[in-house]
Formats: sequence, C-alpha cells, structure tokens
Amino acid sequence: MDASELHTPVMLERTLELLAPAIERAAAEGRAPLVIDGTLGMGGHTEALLAAHPTLRVAGIDRDPDAIRLAGERLARFGDRFIPVRSTYDRIDLALEAAGAARCDGILLDLGVSSLQLDAADRGFAYAKDAPLDMRMGQAGDVTAASILAERSGRELARLFRVYGDEKLADRYARAIVAARETAPIETSAQLVDILQAATPRALANQGHPAKRVFQALRIEVNQELAILERTLPAAIAALAVGGRLVVLAYQSLEDRLVKRALQAAASSTAPRDLPVELPEHAPELRLLVRGAELADDAERARNPRSAPVRLRAAERIRAASTQGEPS
Repeated sequence: MDASELHTPVMLERTLELLAPAIERAAAEGRAPLVIDGTLGMGGHTEALLAAHPTLRVAGIDRDPDAIRLAGERLARFGDRFIPVRSTYDRIDLALEAAGAARCDGILLDLGVSSLQLDAADRGFAYAKDAPLDMRMGQAGDVTAASILAERSGRELARLFRVYGDEKLADRYARAIVAARETAPIETSAQLVDILQAATPRALANQGHPAKRVFQALRIEVNQELAILERTLPAAIAALAVGGRLVVLAYQSLEDRLVKRALQAAASSTAPRDLPVELPEHAPELRLLVRGAELADDAERARNPRSAPVRLRAAERIRAASTQGEPS
C-alpha cells in the first residue's frame, strides 16, 4: 500500500499556514524547529511540513503499528528529521524525549479515526463493510467493540450510545442488542447493522444510517478517545515553547467541545474580578488564532468528503507558565 494514495490530509494548506510562523521563528533564532504530529496516521501532514521547512524535525505519534510502518516508508527520504513514536497522543513527553527537546514549536492533533483504520476491511470501524467488531486503533488490549456488546448491561449500552454518539434511539438500540445477544454473540459489523436497522422505526429509516452514531460511540469507548484527549490538551499546551502553536482538527462535537474549553481557558485571565491589577501569573498563556472553529471550504468537501465534519481550532503560546523554563 502507498500511504500517499490512501490518505488525503484534511485542511492541509490551512494547517501549514497556521504552524509556519512558529517554525520560521525558531529557525530565525538559530534553532532546529520541532513539531509534534500527535496523530501521525499515514503521514500526510508531516510530509507536507517536512517538505516546506528544510530544517524542521517532526516527531510523529501513533498507536497503530501499521500507521507507523506506512508513514515511515512515506517519510524515509527525510532521514532523521522524522522521528516515529509508537504511543497514544497524550504521551507528548515521549515525543519530546525522543527528539531530545524540552519544548516544541508546534503541535498538530488530527483527531478521530484515520483513513487507514476506516478503510481496513478487517478492523470493524466501518458499518458499510462486514468485519469482526474489533475497532482497536492500536490492535492491543482486550476491550473490543464485540466485548462491549457482549458484556455491558442494557443501561450501560444505552448511556454509551447516548453520551458518545448523541443517539436519540439509544435505549431502543440497547434493548435490541441485549435481546439479540441472548440468541447468538454479536461479533461482526453486519450483525450489528442488521440489529440496528431492524430496531429503527420505519418513520426514521431515511434519516441517516442507523449505525453511524452507535459505531462512533463504540469506537470512542474502545479506544478511550475522550479520556486521552482530556489528558492531551494540557500536556500539549505545557509542551509549547513561547511562540509555539497548537492546531487541532476535531470531527465530532464531544471532541470539539473539549478542545474549545481547554483553549478558551488557557486564553483567559485567571485574575480575580476584584483584583485592581492583573499580575503576570494571571495573564493568559495562549492567544487564539482563529475565531470560533474553522470549517473546510466547499471545494475541499467536494474533493474529500471526510473533511465535511471537521472543526479546526488553533492557538499560540504567548507567555511561559510560572514553572516553565526556557525552550530548548
């Protein structure tokens, strides 16, 4: 497989534009700039960054061994300017350690399921393809979508579908799954799709695929995506050198809400309202670079349908934290 043919990076030009000032600033200071691509995938964003900035190094994190392998092949021409790190993206510390740095100049988080995982017929991420209900991004650990469907109570399943999938028929679908598994284990995506379709009222049958939100909820739970993101955001902000930039691409509302809150909090003063003068330690750490969340334009949506739900947010570190030393 050729990674460049399998993957079209989302909002690539805008991502490059937002990260460029931090990279160029570091280079002008005589430092080798460092960017952490926390969600390497098949390396599309990293390839473009390395090609655009001759002195840049990128530490790319991914939990999926297939992604590390394919991206490594794609990026081999850049030599040791590309640093692969196999882990989850909350381990910003491992990426800094691998690069021999205390701080970085940019961090990119392109959240959600990658094209590699979505297109792999045997991984069970896509409801349109029959496959074992696995959904593990890193292919490690014992929890799979099938084990969740087999072991969770109806109440737990309903809550999962409602909270992580915003599914209005969560209770109905949970009851149908519990009833079906008493007859036979639910082990494939086709089995689950059939159960969900049969449980969907005829009046709602044409309002989007009934499996979409359930599959999203299962994937998030299997991979602990929101818990990892909650740990990642403060770690990413802390890892940035002054002038460093963070760009996040989110594809569903739960992710985007976490990103929005973290960036807004770090971009706000922490001074008490009645304090007459804002002390330096209360000043904002970040400056927001985009107003609200940016969307892919119509041309990109037509060219790459997977960009349709994306929400881009970005910020720049404008002061060091009180415990932060100088960037390396």
